Amino acid sequence: MHKILVPTDFSEQAENALKVAAMLAKAHNAEIFLLHMMEIPMQQTDQGSAQSDIPETIFFMKLAQKRFENLMAEDYLQGVTVHETVKANITFNAIKDSCTELDIDFIVMGSHGASGLKEMFVGSNAEKVVRTSEVPVLVIKNEHHSFNISDFVFASDFKNDNRETYKQAVKFAEAFGAKIHLLLVITSGSFLTTYEAKTRINDFIFGQAFENYTITIHNDNTVEQGILNVSKDLNADLIGISTHGRQGIAHFFNGSISEDLVNHAKRPVITFKI
Repeated sequence: MHKILVPTDFSEQAENALKVAAMLAKAHNAEIFLLHMMEIPMQQTDQGSAQSDIPETIFFMKLAQKRFENLMAEDYLQGVTVHETVKANITFNAIKDSCTELDIDFIVMGSHGASGLKEMFVGSNAEKVVRTSEVPVLVIKNEHHSFNISDFVFASDFKNDNRETYKQAVKFAEAFGAKIHLLLVITSGSFLTTYEAKTRINDFIFGQAFENYTITIHNDNTVEQGILNVSKDLNADLIGISTHGRQGIAHFFNGSISEDLVNHAKRPVITFKI
């Protein structure tokens, strides 16, 4: 990773993510691009509109700048190159566009999750970023005084379309000297014998030089619950999963395990786009 994007709303969760991003930047000699998307009504930024309110827009810009200055004074950012970016909208395509504009190769963001009707109809901010991002997204829920990855659960169905994302996961694991726990969750709707499951995983990783891994085949009611249960049993430092980035009506009916994990997992989750 060379350029890390950290979207922020200056919340506690966003600062937790920034602290982790700072640790990663120091360890890997990377730069941080701190992105704040201000919620300013469009008429306030349209100078040709009769309703334009430029003084209020300037107020919000100055407030954002002040918050940036306060963050930059924090000890954990000392020695880190941080670029400040403000966008006057809150569309999640703005994050995707920023990644393209700035040549970002990694996103770190905070989340407090979402549940119930809010999850169904609104979803968390992190979920929406995961759905649209072309680069890996690391989602942080809690404060980390150190960010060391020793045990990394990589959950997959181990089909061919996940091979490239596994290569990305291996690079991430190698950077931390972490062990990858390859996890295949079997449910009643996707039954495989243990022999079939092991064969699928071994075929999937055939030819990979990475050897610091274990294989776990777990039965559970749902794939998501299986991932959470195994991660808890292993006391994993990180959960990794691929995402198809479903959108629109397909996402509403089919959902996404990666987005559910981002909402519900208490430990960090990293997603890789297929």
